[in-house]
Amino acid sequence: MPELVFFSGTMDCGKSTLALQIGHNRSARGLQGVIFTRDDRAGEGKLSSRLGLVTEAVEADEDMDLYAYLVAQLSKGGRVDYVIVDEAQFLAPAQIDQLARVVDDLEMDVFAFGITTDFRTRLFPGSQRLVELADRIEQLQVEALCWCGARATHNARTVDGEMVVEGAQVVVGDVNRPAGEVGYEVLCRRHHRRRATAASARAGALSPDVLPVSSA
Repeated sequence: MPELVFFSGTMDCGKSTLALQIGHNRSARGLQGVIFTRDDRAGEGKLSSRLGLVTEAVEADEDMDLYAYLVAQLSKGGRVDYVIVDEAQFLAPAQIDQLARVVDDLEMDVFAFGITTDFRTRLFPGSQRLVELADRIEQLQVEALCWCGARATHNARTVDGEMVVEGAQVVVGDVNRPAGEVGYEVLCRRHHRRRATAASARAGALSPDVLPVSSA
C-alpha cells in the first residue's frame, strides 16, 4: 500500500542526503518520480545536500497545488511512480493535505523530509500537518551534535554568532554561515534554553573569572 512518510530531524542530520538516496534507489529500478522542494539552500528548483550532491527539483511555491500538478503530468502522458518532498516544513497545511490525496487517490508513495520545529521551538504549520496525517513518521538516526557533544534536538537562528528568538518564522539560511549573516546552529535543549551557541561558549571560556577568589 502507498504511504505518506514523514522523515524528520534537526538541521544537519542528513535529511536531504536520504531524500537523494531514495530517489537514486528508485530510479535505478526504473521508477520515475517527481521531486518537490521549497527554499533550498542551493536556490530555486534545487534539492541539495551538504555533502555536495545536487539535483533538479520542482519549486513548490505557496500557491502551487501539488495534487493538480501531478494530475496534469499524468494527463499529458507522463509517468510518476513516487513523490519526494524536501523542506516540507515550509509547505502550507493545505499542500500537505494535497500530498495525502496523492497517496490515497493516485496511489503513489510520498516521502516528505523536514524539520519539525523552528528556531523558537514552535511547530512549523507544514510539519504539524504532516504529524497529523502521515502514515509513518521516521526519526532520522544520524544524530546531529550540539557544540557540547550532546545530541542536538533544537534549531537555533544566529546573527554574528548570537542566538536570536524573534523574527519571521522562515528566513533562508544554513549552518556555518559567515559572521554577520543569518545562520543556523543545532543545539541540545539545555543550551538552546540558555541561548548558548558555540561562539558564545568560546567567548565565555575566554572571559576572566568574575567570581570572587580568595585564598582564605
